[in-house]
Amino acid sequence: MDIKPSSIMNIIKPGSRLLLGIILLLGAFSFKSDTDEQQRTEILLDLVYQGLSQNHFSYIEYDDAFSERVFNLFLDQMDYSKRFFLRTDIESFRIYEHQLDDALKNKSTQFLLAASDTFEQRLEYLEALYPQLLAEPFDFSVPDEVETDPDKRDYPNSFSELDAFWKRILKYQVLTRVYDAYKDQMENDSLEQKSLAIIEEEAREKVLKNNRDWFKRLRENDFSDHRDLYINCLTAAFDPHTSFFPPRDKENFDISMSGQFEGIGATLTVKDGYITVNAIVPGSASDRQGELEVEDKILKVAQGPEEPVDVVDMPLDEAVQLIRGKKGTEVQLTIRKADETVKVIPIIRDVVVLEETYAKSLILERENKIGYIRLPKFYADFSQSGAKSSADDMKTEIQKLMDEEVEGLIIDLRNNGGGSLQDVVKIAGYFIESGPIVQVKARNFPPLILEDTDPEVLYQGPLTILVNSYSASASEILAAALQDYNRAIVLGSKSTFGKGTVQKMIDLDRVIPFNLRHLSPLGALKMTIQKFYRINGQTTQLQGIIPDIIFPDAQTYLEVGERELDYPLPFDTIASTNYQTWDKKKIEDKIVKLEHNSQNRIEESDAFELIEKNALLLKKRQEETLLSLQFDTFSAYKEQVNDEGKTLREKLKEETGLKAYTLAADLENIESDSTKLKLHNKWKDDLKKDIQLFETLHVMDDLVEIW
Repeated sequence: MDIKPSSIMNIIKPGSRLLLGIILLLGAFSFKSDTDEQQRTEILLDLVYQGLSQNHFSYIEYDDAFSERVFNLFLDQMDYSKRFFLRTDIESFRIYEHQLDDALKNKSTQFLLAASDTFEQRLEYLEALYPQLLAEPFDFSVPDEVETDPDKRDYPNSFSELDAFWKRILKYQVLTRVYDAYKDQMENDSLEQKSLAIIEEEAREKVLKNNRDWFKRLRENDFSDHRDLYINCLTAAFDPHTSFFPPRDKENFDISMSGQFEGIGATLTVKDGYITVNAIVPGSASDRQGELEVEDKILKVAQGPEEPVDVVDMPLDEAVQLIRGKKGTEVQLTIRKADETVKVIPIIRDVVVLEETYAKSLILERENKIGYIRLPKFYADFSQSGAKSSADDMKTEIQKLMDEEVEGLIIDLRNNGGGSLQDVVKIAGYFIESGPIVQVKARNFPPLILEDTDPEVLYQGPLTILVNSYSASASEILAAALQDYNRAIVLGSKSTFGKGTVQKMIDLDRVIPFNLRHLSPLGALKMTIQKFYRINGQTTQLQGIIPDIIFPDAQTYLEVGERELDYPLPFDTIASTNYQTWDKKKIEDKIVKLEHNSQNRIEESDAFELIEKNALLLKKRQEETLLSLQFDTFSAYKEQVNDEGKTLREKLKEETGLKAYTLAADLENIESDSTKLKLHNKWKDDLKKDIQLFETLHVMDDLVEIW
C-alpha cells in the first residue's frame, strides 16, 4: 500500500526523515569520476546503500548472505531462460558471489561489468547462430522435446549444448506457428489451403523476423540498462516491493497511479520471463471486454490486424509501449491461460470508466433479501477537496441497502489490491462501536494503533466478507479487523495474498546536491518502510487472512501470493491491542454450523466439482513443461488442452439461480445513460454465473436464520 502524502501524517513520520537523511549523507560524498555516467552510477549505488540502510523496515546486514541474494537475482534477471550464459560463465562469476556487499559499500561495478561483457559476447555469438539454424526446414516427424521451464534445467555446459538448446527453442517457436496456421486452415475453408512444407517455411520466416527484432532490442540495451537492472536486484534483495524506478519506469508508474491514461487497463509484471497480467483495472477496457484475467501470460502483441510482435523475454517497459495506445484503437493480445490454452484477445483501447472503479451495490435473493456491495479498491483522492472517497461511498451504499430493509450484507473484496489506509479504518468503523482497527509499525519505533473513534454503528446486522487470493493490503486489514472482532464471517480462497507492508516513493532528483543536478533525471526509489499488524498482534504479511469458510477456486493448487515472491518479509507477531469483541451476537459460536452446512453443499455441488477439476487441471498443466517437438504428438496435446479447457469454461459459465436486483435509488441514474445501463446489466449477468457468490448467499441465508 502506498501512503499518500496528505494521509495520516503520523503514520509515515518514521520515513519522513528519509529525504533529509540522504541529503546529509550525500553532502559529504565526493566524486572523483570522470564522466557523467560514472558519476550517475556511483551516486545511485550510494543512494541505495545509504537509503536502505537507514530507512528500510528491516535491518539487513550487508554480508555474504545479502551478496548471494543480489548475485542470484541479477543472473536470474539477466538470463532467466538460460539461453545465453554457459555453466562455465556462471562459475567464472562465482568469485563475486560473496563480494557484492563490499562492492556496494565501495561503489564497485566489477561484477556488473564482467556479467555485462560476457552477456554481450554471448549475444554476438547467438546473433550469428540463430539465422543459420532457421535457414533449413525443421523435421517435425522425429522424436524430440524441449524443457520450457528454466528451473528444471541447468545452464549449457558447452557451446555445442547451447547450439542444441537454441535449435530446440527455435524449433518450438516454429512448431507453435505451424500448428496454429494448420489448425486455422483446417477450421476455415475460405483460407488458402497450403501444404505443411509451405506453412513451415512461412513460420520460419516469421520466427526469423521476430528474433531479428528481439536481438535488435537487446543490442539497444547499454551499460545503463544493465546498471539499472543491477540496482533493482540490490533493492529486491531487501524485499519484493522495494524497487528502483529508472526515469522511464517512474514515468510509467506515475501514469498508472494517476489513473489518467489511455490503454487496456491492466497492470503488468514480469514473471518467469513472461509479461504477466498482475491486475485488471476496474472499469477499464480489459475489464469491460472480460476475457483477460490475472495470471494470463502475454505472448504476442499486435496492432489490430498487423503481424504480432513476440514479447516473451521483452523488457516490461518496451512491452507496455506496444500495448498502450490511443483511445479507440485495437490491440490484439495473444495470451496463454493458466490451463495452457492459447487465445487471441482483441481489446479496444479506452480510458477507464471511473464509475466502474467505485463501490456499487445490488440486492441479491435466494431465500432472504441480502445486500451486496462490490468494492474494487480503497480509493481516495487527497489532492482535492470533495473528491471521491471509498469510505464515503461505502457509507452511502450501506445506507441505501438499509433503506431497502435488507436482512444481511455481503462485502465483496475479491481482486481488491488495497489503497487508502485512512478509508479502510473508517469503513471498518461502520460495523463496530469503537476500538483499534490496525497496527502500523516502522523500524525501531513502537507500533502506531489506528482506531475507530466514532461510537456509532452504521450497520448491525449479519455480515460476510468475500475474499480471494488477490485480495491484498487494505482488503486484508478490513477482513482481519472484522474477523478479530468476531463481527463478520470471512469467506473465500484458502488465503488472501499476504501483502502486509507499506511503501513510500522517493524522488531521487530531490536528494542530490545542486552541483550534481546535471545528472538528473535519476528516477525513484520505492521503499518498504512499515508493516501492518492485526489488532490481535499477528502481521497480515505472508500468511494473509485465512477465511472462516473456504471455497474451492481456480487458484486452489496454484502458487499465488506474497509467499511465492523472492525474499518476502516474514510473518511475525507483536503485542495484541486491547479490544472488545462483538458482543451483540456471538458469531464464533455460529461458524462451526455454518461451515458444516457450506461444506455439505460444496460436496454435493456439480459446479464446485467442476471448479475442483479445473483447479487440478490448471496445476497439472502448470507442471507439464517438457513438450514434444513432433507435430502429431504436439497437436494431439494441444487439442486435448484446448478441448478440456473449453469444456470446463463453458460449464462454469452456466447460471447459478442467483437473483440480482437494482436498487430503487439507482434506477433513474442507470436507466438514463445507455452506457451505464449496458455495463450494469453485464455486471448483474456475470454475478448470476458466480458460484462462489451463490454459496455466500446460501451462508447468508443460514446466518440470517440463526441471527
